[in-house]
Amino acid sequence: MTDTAAEPLIHDHDHRSDYAESNSDVDVDESTLVRPGVFIWVLTFCAGVSGLLFGYDTGVISSTLVSIGTDLSARPLSTLDKSLITSSTSLFALIASPLTGVLADHWGRKRVILLADVLFVVGALWQALASTVWGMIFGRSIVGLAVGSASFVVPLYISELSPSPFRGRLVTVASLFITGGQVVAYITGWLFSTHAHGWRWMVGLGALPATIQFLILEFMPETPRWLVKANHKDRAKNVLLRVYGGDEEIKNMVNAVLRRIENEILEEEEAAGGRTNSEVPKHGFGGRLAKVNDGLVQLIAVGGNRRALIIACMLQGFQQLCGFNSLMYFSATIFSLVGFRSPTLTSLSIAITNFAFTLIAFHSIDRIGRRRTLLYSIPIMVIGLALCSVAFNFVNIPSHEAATNNPVIKAAGRTGSMIWPMVILVAMIVYVAGYAIGMGNVPWQQSELFPLSVRSIGSGIATATNWGSNFLIGITFLPMMEGLTSVGTFALYTAICIVCWITVWRIYPETCGLSLEEVSKLLKDGWGVQESVRRAEERKRAAS
Repeated sequence: MTDTAAEPLIHDHDHRSDYAESNSDVDVDESTLVRPGVFIWVLTFCAGVSGLLFGYDTGVISSTLVSIGTDLSARPLSTLDKSLITSSTSLFALIASPLTGVLADHWGRKRVILLADVLFVVGALWQALASTVWGMIFGRSIVGLAVGSASFVVPLYISELSPSPFRGRLVTVASLFITGGQVVAYITGWLFSTHAHGWRWMVGLGALPATIQFLILEFMPETPRWLVKANHKDRAKNVLLRVYGGDEEIKNMVNAVLRRIENEILEEEEAAGGRTNSEVPKHGFGGRLAKVNDGLVQLIAVGGNRRALIIACMLQGFQQLCGFNSLMYFSATIFSLVGFRSPTLTSLSIAITNFAFTLIAFHSIDRIGRRRTLLYSIPIMVIGLALCSVAFNFVNIPSHEAATNNPVIKAAGRTGSMIWPMVILVAMIVYVAGYAIGMGNVPWQQSELFPLSVRSIGSGIATATNWGSNFLIGITFLPMMEGLTSVGTFALYTAICIVCWITVWRIYPETCGLSLEEVSKLLKDGWGVQESVRRAEERKRAAS
């Protein structure tokens, strides 16, 4: 095989024939890889620090809300205050996701991670120094911009660097960091909950990991797929050689991967109507706007891209609408209302369960597959939520406003039997276990659904769907607990999970073991569910 570093980015039809001959070889070669190399593990862990920040900032608010007291605006927090403080992060993450999707194509994935680090530091320090409710909301909003950027770009970064046999597992590392960050947040909240103004330390400590990642970012490369698209093929080849290794067989594999990427770019340009680089302005605002518009047109007009967007948005939306982050944001509030004497410490069991079962997902996602993981785990979520709904019917919960403003009422809720509160805790743990195995991880594999030309903007829009749904959950949970009651709220989440399972069964194909370019072809003429399941069974039989 010739060295592709000397070849032009766009091949003619003869080169496409060469690619077709080598493409089957690279599939076989990649499937023979035994384990990820040291370099890709280092990159994954460095990028995963953003996931740690993501998890910490979404988890720490639970302990913060029950620890602030009258420190903000010299009064207790109302239901509206808590809802706004919590949901402002989601709202601004929603705003940031599609915008940074555009920036990731223009600047590169690495620079967007750097931008997120700066926002994490500013947001954490602003919260720690806040003296009013609106000051706290502003700090949480800055953190939201950081979380929205990191939550989309880190899985994209890891996905574009990873060899296909390990892609699911390596992207799941980002989820491990998220859940690990939530555990750290709950432990930090528990340690500082008894200290005067300890909540300021809880939120302020989020600046430390961001500063560390900012310093190590200089040693992280850009992704090879973005480098090829930006006409830096020599640099892309060097990154791939370090990711895959350096012997002669690996060099041939790297050359084939580069050629496959180039061929995808060529096919995408032809699918977009034969558009060439000369037809799009290259510089200035007009050029950037034209590229964004061209990407949106391709995302909607091309059938395969549109189906990828529907699947990615469906998964991200259901991930939040099933109510999981209501536990992350308000678990301490819930456990306080049902009678637990140490609600922050009780909430830690939720975070630990989430982390532990994400480890199971890490081990199984590339073995069982994305589709089957969801079809097996969502019923566990349904059982947990349904049991929660039933158990809440036997617990006398005071209204949030009454419990907040009248300690006697709050203490009265602790004098009854703890049997049903314990059932609620167990049911939530069951629900979180099912969530962590499937819905907590699989939606973040979204980058693999999109072809390179729309991967960044498509992932950004899907992530915006996640944060839009997250915002809806954050702003409505406490009012729903009072209006629909806790029984009705968790019954609604149960129904949403059932709808999610049906949708996954109908339209989500199995992408495990496929290269990024192969996934794009799978969705070209339909949802590809039956074809993907058949191919997954063939790969399973071949491996056994």
